[in-house]
Amino acid sequence: MHKIALITGASSGIGKATAEILAKNGYNVIISARRLERLIEIQKQLEEKYKVEVLPLKLDVRDRDAVEDYLSNLPDGWKEIDVLVNNAGLSKGLEKLQDGKIDNWEVMIDTNIKGLLYITRAILPSMIKRNSGTIVNISSIAGHETYPGGNVYCATKSAVLHLSKALRMDLVGTNIRVVSIDPGMVETEFSIVRFDGDKERAAKVYEGITPLTAEDVAEAVWFAISRPPHVTVEDMVLMPTQQASVLLTVKNYKKF
Repeated sequence: MHKIALITGASSGIGKATAEILAKNGYNVIISARRLERLIEIQKQLEEKYKVEVLPLKLDVRDRDAVEDYLSNLPDGWKEIDVLVNNAGLSKGLEKLQDGKIDNWEVMIDTNIKGLLYITRAILPSMIKRNSGTIVNISSIAGHETYPGGNVYCATKSAVLHLSKALRMDLVGTNIRVVSIDPGMVETEFSIVRFDGDKERAAKVYEGITPLTAEDVAEAVWFAISRPPHVTVEDMVLMPTQQASVLLTVKNYKKF
């Protein structure tokens, strides 16, 4: 019998790569995101390549009512989720706090914190009832450190780290594992979203450095999930070799 994983933000980047590695290892996967057409393409690819079942779910994690409705009414055979990967997250803008756009703050807080909470709250009762499950939260090195212009985004990722630790405490006495994966620079659509679709500006972020790939992070997620049940990878920081902190990379080390 195949285990079931739910991955948010699965239409691209880390979420898509995680869906693939889980399908490769025999999981049936629920892939969730706002872009249904991309999810359907991924569904076809994974089902054909790995002979597993894939359920695409158009869902905005910020929509509390939709989260509760969809996840409480999953089709038979999909209700008992073994692995939850809270990957949906984003950054918007790079302004100083005093110049920040409040609408951008709302999007980051609603997605990175509240969306994670809504999804987790909907899935946990079933895991607790079965006394089994793994929750993987995708945080960031920005949850450990901050950088100029990163104010609200860094705060949201710090919240993910603290929520992960708090949830581990709340679940002591169960066999449910809570994992935080905290990557440094990863070349995905992250910077394109941050800069409102400005691909040229986004590309400059990764010039002169070899960043992580989505597949690198997915491998870390799989490592944590595939440990024996008595082992929890509580927190894993994953960095490009050419990045030593949020501010120090091979591009700018001479400045320090």
